[in-house]
Amino acid sequence: MSPESTGQNEHYLRVARRRFRTWRGDRPFWAGLFTILGGVPIAYFPYADLHLGNMTLTMSTTAGAGSLIIGVLLITLGLTMWFHHIVRVFAGVAAILLALISIPVANIGGFLIGFLFSLIGGALSVSWAPGRPAGEETPAAEQAAPSGEQPYEQRPEGELQGAAAVPQQQGAEFDAPAEGGRHRAG
Repeated sequence: MSPESTGQNEHYLRVARRRFRTWRGDRPFWAGLFTILGGVPIAYFPYADLHLGNMTLTMSTTAGAGSLIIGVLLITLGLTMWFHHIVRVFAGVAAILLALISIPVANIGGFLIGFLFSLIGGALSVSWAPGRPAGEETPAAEQAAPSGEQPYEQRPEGELQGAAAVPQQQGAEFDAPAEGGRHRAG
């Protein structure tokens, strides 16, 4: 073992933290976290008892089963965003819809706490896009300026000029027949 080799003297917590950061960067982590945090109060509040001194306030309603289902689905969607991030757009849209449904069904969306967290998590999931690796360069097609920004004189001759324009002809590659424009067969 040489003293220049990396990783042999690193503390296991530093290695675990680096692996977690890499894992977190490859998926919509914050979207999943917010969605899970939104599902917990939606599922919890209908079954919770609030103690105020000697008085107990029970918040169970007839919508307790609906609240539990919505909360569990939001938690499942948050975990799906983490571990199966290919379906992040579906999970995000479903989280937004469940958050909106939780307003009338689940005690005003978990007293607006669960509603807001789920709504933010769904929006983050829909808008998340995987990043490029650090060493990867931008493709040449994205770097080149579109031809619409080039002056008219510098554009290639056969290029379409405008949205519904017809391409310019490159020149006469054949001579017109001398028989008045008729084809040999006709």
